[in-house]
Amino acid sequence: MLRRATRRAATRAAAAALAAWAALAPGVSRADDVRLSQHDVLRTLDVDDAWRLTKGKGVTVAVLDSGVDPAHRDLVGSVVTGKDFTAGANPAGVEPVRLHGTYMASLIAGHGHGPGAGDGIVGVAPQARVLSVRVILEDEEPGFGTFNSDARFENVVARGIRYAVDRGAKVINLSLSKDAPTKAEREAIGYAISKGVVLVAAAGNDGAGKRTAPYSYPASIPGVISVAAVTPALRRASFSNRNSSVLVAAPGVDVLGAGPHDEYWVGRGTSQATALVSGVAALIKSRYPRMSPALVAQALTSSPARRDPYNTGTGFGVVNAYRALEVAATLSRHRAVASGHGVQDPSHAVRSGAGAQGPIVVVRRDRRAVTLYGGLALVALAGAGGGLTVLLVLGRRARARQEDDGDALMPAPRPTGLPT
Repeated sequence: MLRRATRRAATRAAAAALAAWAALAPGVSRADDVRLSQHDVLRTLDVDDAWRLTKGKGVTVAVLDSGVDPAHRDLVGSVVTGKDFTAGANPAGVEPVRLHGTYMASLIAGHGHGPGAGDGIVGVAPQARVLSVRVILEDEEPGFGTFNSDARFENVVARGIRYAVDRGAKVINLSLSKDAPTKAEREAIGYAISKGVVLVAAAGNDGAGKRTAPYSYPASIPGVISVAAVTPALRRASFSNRNSSVLVAAPGVDVLGAGPHDEYWVGRGTSQATALVSGVAALIKSRYPRMSPALVAQALTSSPARRDPYNTGTGFGVVNAYRALEVAATLSRHRAVASGHGVQDPSHAVRSGAGAQGPIVVVRRDRRAVTLYGGLALVALAGAGGGLTVLLVLGRRARARQEDDGDALMPAPRPTGLPT
């Protein structure tokens, strides 16, 4: 059943602030009604058609979040619990809440339960595996304040990204955000992309009442797929950040997901939209495992069924899983780098010896000499121009004198009508 609760939950981290708002509102339902409640979201993403091609088998999605409950009936058997980079923030013996992380993981790789797995939450990539990496705390955890103020936790996201890449993740879900990135985060993202890993992050939830909301990170770092949230009417959700880093959008209002201890929660936020897009990215990487992050991003941006012009609220539009796979099929037939005779493979060192083009000659120009010779050239040009002018003037005078002399030597006209 959907557990009845009287609280509202939100997850925020700031490392200053790794803020990952996921305002969760409680509700009540039977477990077999959960799937029905997911219908609109799944239909918007067109997962039924996409599942005829792949359900995400063979792909590991790292969920960098507050932790995932591996025993939830809709996730059991699909979760590997990785490192906790927040260790030491909570007092000894305090168990992590793991609400936000479980929620996100279920939207990505929930597989349901019961006869035919027809009950509970089903994620966009139900056959994918989840690597849980704890890098944030829920705001109700006792160590939340310590985590947000202690410098030793400043680069936990960067460390979590590298950890996930080194353990085989092909997609990294980052349903979190903060006001500014660190150098370590930029470098970790570069490392992940160099290994062919797709990073998907939340655009942020500070957009209410603003024409242009602040940029949030890591979503705004180049190479990361920034995801906005839309309403069931496919309009930008009022809270969703609006800036030029936004690439695509997905449902982010009234999205049902799993919570720890077999709970179910419904909520809103760019966190939910991000998890859904991570699921679509997992489908693409499952079918085309060698596809580069840039081409995965291109498949996602080319997938929306409604092709409106780009805008900073929803990017290129709401992702469609089936169309994304169709575009990926086309992209998969093309190489990311040139090939053929004379092309240098970027993964290899520059050739030397036989067949090499030889050393590159570096020409160092003396700026003072360039100035001197340039000045002399200008003087010479000016002199040449002056000489040409003089010649033209002298030529005109000579022609004038010749005309005058010709007039003086011309014989007088003879009178007409007189005898000779």
